[in-house]
Amino acid sequence: MFTDREQIFDIIEAVCGARMHPNWFRIGGVAQDLPDGWEKLVGDFIKIFPKHIKEYEDMVMRNSIFKARTQGIGIYTVQEAIEWGVTGPGLRACGLEWDFRKKQPYSGYDQFEFDIPTAQNGDCYDRAVVRVEEMKQSTRIIQQCLNNMPEGSYKADHPLTTPPVKKYTMEHIETLITHFLGVSWGPVIPAGEAMSCIEASKGANSYYMVSDGSTSPYRSRIRTPSFPHMQMVPYISKGYTVADLLSILGSIDFVLADIDR
Repeated sequence: MFTDREQIFDIIEAVCGARMHPNWFRIGGVAQDLPDGWEKLVGDFIKIFPKHIKEYEDMVMRNSIFKARTQGIGIYTVQEAIEWGVTGPGLRACGLEWDFRKKQPYSGYDQFEFDIPTAQNGDCYDRAVVRVEEMKQSTRIIQQCLNNMPEGSYKADHPLTTPPVKKYTMEHIETLITHFLGVSWGPVIPAGEAMSCIEASKGANSYYMVSDGSTSPYRSRIRTPSFPHMQMVPYISKGYTVADLLSILGSIDFVLADIDR
């Protein structure tokens, strides 16, 4: 599995120069175009990955010890998940078919064909089942991206949201000024409030912003899934052993930076 992960990191590094923490997305587009040869890197990976998933399922998901350690452990219902703010695979493992990419499409997800994996029992094992199935669905989405990637610019041509192309800033003074203001101050956002949610790997990520009409937010709030999931751990761990706690923590799949923030 680490071999597959390293190959994924190699693809990410080829695209944006970083491996585990890519900084590639920008308001109005991305930092630069895809590199030459990206189709082969992605294509080679998605040819072999489905076979590897099958191997991992046989090795882990059908393993009697893994099942004994995860089935019937850390159970919660749909109602409890909603009450505690659980999202993502942890919510779908209870049987609720909710995915922002399907229910409230963004970034062109309405143009892709994929299914929402769900389970029924809401235990550690079912949370693993959902995640394994999501790898298969992600592979489907990536294959469609590979087949249908459009030509054209990688940035929006909108002076209020996207700085001008850098190479022109040393040729035109107006371009230089616009670029300087766009980068140092940022876009002027109309007064009001807005919130936008996406389906991230561990659950719902949302940004809530309040603008007073300036270049800086009057108030901002970033909601990530790890803290709501972690605060539920004492509740779903009652009556189990310390060994069971490890299975529960693994199935929650949290990120400590989310919790610290």
